[in-house]
Amino acid sequence: MTATTSARDAIKALQGHEAWAIIRRSTRAGDRDTVGLVGGRRSVVESLLDVPLEEGPPAEGHIADRLLAIPFRQVAERGFEAHDDQTPLVVVDVETELEFSVAEIVEAIDDVEVAFTDRGGFETSDEEYAGVVEAIIRDEIGQGEGANLVVGRHYRAQVADWGADKALAVLKRLLERERGAYWTYLFFTGDRYLVGATPERHVSIHGGDVRMNPISGTFRLGGGEDTQQRLLDFLADEKEVYELFMVVDEELKMMCDICDQGGQVLGPFLKPMSRLVHTEYLLAGRTTRDPREVLRDTMYAATVTGSPVRNACRLIKKYETEGRGYYGAALAVLGRDAEGGPVVDSPIVIRTADVDLEGNLKVTAGATLVRDSDPHYEVAETHAKAGGILSAFGLVEPAPVPDVNVAELVLDEDVLLALNARNQRLSTFWLTDQAGVSPEPGLRGKSAVILDGDDDFVNMLRHVLRVLGMHSDVVRHEDYRPGCLSGYDLVLVGPGPGDPRDDADPKMAHLRAAVDELLAAEQPFLAVCLGHQALCHRLGIPLAFKDIVFQGTQSPVRIGRRTERVGFYNTFVGRVAEGTELPAGVSVESDGETGDVHLVRGPHYRGIQFHAESILTERGFEILHDLVADLLLD
Repeated sequence: MTATTSARDAIKALQGHEAWAIIRRSTRAGDRDTVGLVGGRRSVVESLLDVPLEEGPPAEGHIADRLLAIPFRQVAERGFEAHDDQTPLVVVDVETELEFSVAEIVEAIDDVEVAFTDRGGFETSDEEYAGVVEAIIRDEIGQGEGANLVVGRHYRAQVADWGADKALAVLKRLLERERGAYWTYLFFTGDRYLVGATPERHVSIHGGDVRMNPISGTFRLGGGEDTQQRLLDFLADEKEVYELFMVVDEELKMMCDICDQGGQVLGPFLKPMSRLVHTEYLLAGRTTRDPREVLRDTMYAATVTGSPVRNACRLIKKYETEGRGYYGAALAVLGRDAEGGPVVDSPIVIRTADVDLEGNLKVTAGATLVRDSDPHYEVAETHAKAGGILSAFGLVEPAPVPDVNVAELVLDEDVLLALNARNQRLSTFWLTDQAGVSPEPGLRGKSAVILDGDDDFVNMLRHVLRVLGMHSDVVRHEDYRPGCLSGYDLVLVGPGPGDPRDDADPKMAHLRAAVDELLAAEQPFLAVCLGHQALCHRLGIPLAFKDIVFQGTQSPVRIGRRTERVGFYNTFVGRVAEGTELPAGVSVESDGETGDVHLVRGPHYRGIQFHAESILTERGFEILHDLVADLLLD
């Protein structure tokens, strides 16, 4: 609603609530430049499903019902590992809701000095963090434990005479300096102040429409150089390209879980900020799910965890020595549209300071580590990501104002051509709305079960099967028992992280036992990635460590008479050499130089090393259709 009091009086009154927030929310249409003030009663709940929901149309002018601060430890609701640091899941029942222009809020906040009794610094030195990066690349990503991982480091300081006036002063500086954030905000949760300018959406819902917005890739604007050419070089950097593709795959896994009415990937786009430019995609779909379930089942983006997310959370707990608090998690506004449909707007908590009532400040920043990360570059990335909020506190010098017109730069013809050329290598299936794809008549109504090896790629596989007209169930690897996969028309032995050669790993034992059962029963099945490696093992095809780790890589392979560009997420591979004996009725497609097996054909089964369901596989839908049809149709 439009405020009838001055912004200064409204901010003062807002602080009388148990919890309150001042939020500038991004609107892509650019038709509003306003800041919302919300305040209300505070409570703490254990689970997202404990958050109350209102029903029916809202009162006129009413936007928000509740404001949430969701800690990282809530990933335990998904069965994922996390340090339990007791950070509360805060729910604010909104009692006050006002709106002002940005200029009014900036004018209403006094520019007070923020002083420190201890200016602090990063707890781990640059050399120590670089060592952690090296260890993760060598011991985790290099051993098949994931495609990427985000591990944070903490900057700590002690603010003198900390209180709301100083928190507001920091917010003012962010509002003055930053124009590209998704949320710029100050949130007093009742026991701490969260203040920041986050570029990234967690998830949003309007009625049944769902949006996610994976961002990866950071171009730093600077003066004195050919900025356009540097941006073109950045857009051509293969590391940056595939880093973004990997997080798109990871968020597609979530979208395929929560959206049952089709969807598509839009972009790529450039997201200009005051001193940075990010690359991003927009994922759009439709759902009938409870909005609290959507919040729960999207915890948390690969851009702040890694992929696959379940294993990334395990590794975060291993390499980070304390809980994340709210870092990498989410805030959320819950409301209703005019018809009473759910409205959710939720940003990721990054580029944010967490300051308790005693003035203990913590800023966490993490770099996205991939197979070819440079440790020293990733160290610099953490400084850049923390720099914006630290400069708002006066702890570091603000970045120089760019000497280029950023709005013109991101619309430059050569830049747009370079950006959109990325889609030439991606799956057309995911770039279009699958709601219009006609099911295969012969497959309609057939059943499938997927043995999950700890990777939510199973959600994308289920979505493809649904588009083919099939229905599917999932059995997690630890729940496998003899006979549990019988009775289905098709079994998929699914992907997951880990070393397929590890005889002591219970997951590998279950996958191998499942393959043995399927081979003995002559039941049709398709084995994918780790499942394919388990199949190779049982067929006597040696498993080898790849010379070059293929985590989030697109590569050409020969399938029949076609060369296909497909997506790989593997560190290990089945490998044949001249003279390798295969069981009767078994043939393979393999790389002519390395012997790496990318496809196995047997009498009633197929195995593929690559991910046909990935956005990195150009004709993935057609490949999966043909594989399934070969197994189930005469």
